[in-house]
Amino acid sequence: MRYALNSILAAVLLLGGAFAAFADNVKTDYDHGADFSKFHTYSWGTVKTANPFYVERIKQAVDKQLQAKGWQLVTSGADTTIFATDRVHNEKELESIYDGMGGGWGGGWGWGGWGLGGGGLMGEETTDTINQRVGKLVVDIFETGSKKLLWRGSSSADLSNNSSKNTKNLDKDVAKMLKDFPPKAKKS
Repeated sequence: MRYALNSILAAVLLLGGAFAAFADNVKTDYDHGADFSKFHTYSWGTVKTANPFYVERIKQAVDKQLQAKGWQLVTSGADTTIFATDRVHNEKELESIYDGMGGGWGGGWGWGGWGLGGGGLMGEETTDTINQRVGKLVVDIFETGSKKLLWRGSSSADLSNNSSKNTKNLDKDVAKMLKDFPPKAKKS
């Protein structure tokens, strides 16, 4: 029974940490004074990526979302210009493995297992450091004439060694990034 309760507690802690790690990987912000209803066309500025194959993938993902909202890609005379950049870096992550699951509350009854003589809650721990490749994408939309930043979206995610999986995640993140675009004017 004690093993089952300790297992459930460990699972809840691990799942809670996993959800926190994946939450809010997409963020957006915009100029709250801008009237987005007057913008309908865009052109591409520079797209800088660590992997040259992602230049077109980023453009395609953004084009798909903007064109679904009625925006039109033009080669000249655009209302807005879009720039994008990515950054890939390694982050050190700690991975801990617990085994034995410890003695819980002590030897059957009492308080012995909580650091007061006994096995402890989680038993033995092994921690390894692993390097995880993390990618961050930033998409900026500027008003072409004034070169004023109107909107910024960013996403970050752990990268896989599988480019198809990374491309699917890119598409999902860009869709999430542009879900509520263009921002609606605030009523006073």
